[in-house]
Amino acid sequence: MLKNSNITLSKIFADIFKDIVFFPFWWYSLGLAKIVKGLAGFVAGKEKSLALIVWIKNIFVPMYGQRDIQGAIISFFVRLIQIIFRSLILLFWVIIALIIFWLWLLSPILIIYMIVLQF
Repeated sequence: MLKNSNITLSKIFADIFKDIVFFPFWWYSLGLAKIVKGLAGFVAGKEKSLALIVWIKNIFVPMYGQRDIQGAIISFFVRLIQIIFRSLILLFWVIIALIIFWLWLLSPILIIYMIVLQF
């Protein structure tokens, strides 16, 4: 009975040691790829919800089917303002995604630094 528990404990400690040693490799390879893919999907979803590409494609199309010059001018400027504000909102989300990316890269280093400061 004691021999089996010693073998089990040694396997558990070996597994924990392996996880600790390989953690940085996972964090900066597969983990980084996963977070980049997730952030790219996040930004793509925000762009889709803002429909920025649709607004850009239709910037010269008159709204409400008005084909006169006044309708075309008003439609152009309304869409231009929409494109500017929607671009600023998308820029905000891109900055948030970049902050999360940098936090992902720097957090293990900062954690190790804080642990070393405690000693």
